Amino acid sequence: MAREGLALVPAASSAKAASSLGVAGTSRSWILMDSTGEGTIMDVDKYAIMHRVQIHARDLRIIDPLLSYPSTILGRERAIVLNLEHIKAIVTAEEVLLRDPLDDNVIPIVEELRRRLPPVNVIPQGKDEGGEQLSMQHDVEVGEEDESPFEFRALEVALEAICSFLDARTTELETGAYPALDELTSKISSRNLDRVRKLKSAMTRLTARVQKVRDELEQLLDDDDDMADLYLSRKLAGASSPVSGSGAPNWFPASPTIGSKISRVSRASALTNHGNENDVEELEMLLEAYFMQIDGTLNRLTTLREYIDDTEDYINIQLDNHRNQLIQLELFLSSGTVCLSFYALIAGIFGMNIPFSWNDNHGYVYKWVVSGSGLASSVIFILIVAFARHKGLIGS
Repeated sequence: MAREGLALVPAASSAKAASSLGVAGTSRSWILMDSTGEGTIMDVDKYAIMHRVQIHARDLRIIDPLLSYPSTILGRERAIVLNLEHIKAIVTAEEVLLRDPLDDNVIPIVEELRRRLPPVNVIPQGKDEGGEQLSMQHDVEVGEEDESPFEFRALEVALEAICSFLDARTTELETGAYPALDELTSKISSRNLDRVRKLKSAMTRLTARVQKVRDELEQLLDDDDDMADLYLSRKLAGASSPVSGSGAPNWFPASPTIGSKISRVSRASALTNHGNENDVEELEMLLEAYFMQIDGTLNRLTTLREYIDDTEDYINIQLDNHRNQLIQLELFLSSGTVCLSFYALIAGIFGMNIPFSWNDNHGYVYKWVVSGSGLASSVIFILIVAFARHKGLIGS
């Protein structure tokens, strides 16, 4: 039954809902997935969501698409708040609320939730023999014991989807980056440089996204209390037991600190009847699997960054080599200019219209002046080049 303030639409009519919601209704669009995998499209406001899953407004803002929040996994008293890129969901012990179910990236997640949320164990029927019935009942009980809690199945779908999504983006980036870098090393041009610059910017943004998801998983794995907060079924069983007491649920705790203390006390009070609350091995194994996957994706991006850095170093070495060649050419040209200036100075002095005694009967002196100044300029040029090579200013 729908609660007050919830507008429910069957999931089968999601195509009609897509045209009616529009851009303005995107932030209010949710899909409710129950433990049987059935989905219901809802057009609700934030107050109805807060009342249904019993979270604070600040937690709901984390999954607001209009606000920029990094990837986060938060465990609350009765819900898990997930903000993993395009996956913005609230998971309780009995249902999943997924935001923007009509988005192209979210539709596969909805289908996966519909497939994997229902329990895998089914009680067989039609057996009359007592021994077979007892064996099947035993198998069902074992299956129920091995069955993961509802919230863990939903969390696994979200983690698998985001890890696969980021891994696919990394593969796309690698497919375009490595050929572009190889082309740049063979030919340095403005087009290739601009192409590599765009790829590097995309890699930096993707690395930050992957790093945040990895850090969030690592932070959860390092804190057993945070992992224990994600055991919603265990806390729900503790709250419903006689040990935990009775009374109306507190929909909106007055203080997060007080609520957190009450949560710890209630879990501790149910410890005797529901096992050790610090036993987080099941969740730890789940998180470690996807931590290794996202860490592998981050290592691939790190390898790509190192390849880009190596390419940049190679390009800088090439540019330095060209710069050195230009400096050598400039040295040769400057030396030649000095020598020609000396030659022009001698020619200018003897070309002045000044009366000299040898100009009258000794015109052949001009030949010796031209030849001598040219030879002297050549000797000066050779000496400059030899001195520069001796000092290592130019290559041998």
